[in-house]
Amino acid sequence: MHESRPFRTRLFDGLASSIAEHGYRATTVADIVRHARTSKRTFYSEFTDKEECFVELLRADHEQLLLAIRTAVNPESDWREQVRQAATAYVDHIGSRPGITLSWIRELPALGTTVRSIQRAAMSDLTDLLIDLSDSPGFRRAELAPVRRELAVVLLGGLRELTALTVEDKLPAESILEPAVLAAEALLSAGSAAPI
Repeated sequence: MHESRPFRTRLFDGLASSIAEHGYRATTVADIVRHARTSKRTFYSEFTDKEECFVELLRADHEQLLLAIRTAVNPESDWREQVRQAATAYVDHIGSRPGITLSWIRELPALGTTVRSIQRAAMSDLTDLLIDLSDSPGFRRAELAPVRRELAVVLLGGLRELTALTVEDKLPAESILEPAVLAAEALLSAGSAAPI
């Protein structure tokens, strides 16, 4: 299994390059292998089709996002600084591969019910991460309770749509940092004070 990892990584990079060039729908297996500088035979030894490669690429990207956010946040920092650390890690991640981010948001849902569980799991992972991060010493010192799941979903759903609009309009990813920080601070502080 480990021997195939370099090929999978190259194929993921090939798909990512093709998505950045002309989107997932217009991408063909020939485009992927051309960017990856490998063969269709290699592609089909790793994946059954383009959709499987796409789904696996998005899973890998999602894991990288979760890791980037978790590692960026210092749980001992002031809660507002933690919010900024998390938002900055998110912005840096999407800024490095905006095409992949847009594909997550706009193109993955078009694949239908077969990927609904992937979308739900990704949102659940991010929600769990947000709840976990808001249950840190920095938040406790500010007497803030961990964010409630419903509020975390509201925050993440709004951030996802803002991200998509930003990428579609070809604006810099950094432009969402301040709105993301302000929205997160407002929800995290308000959510502790009032029941839903």
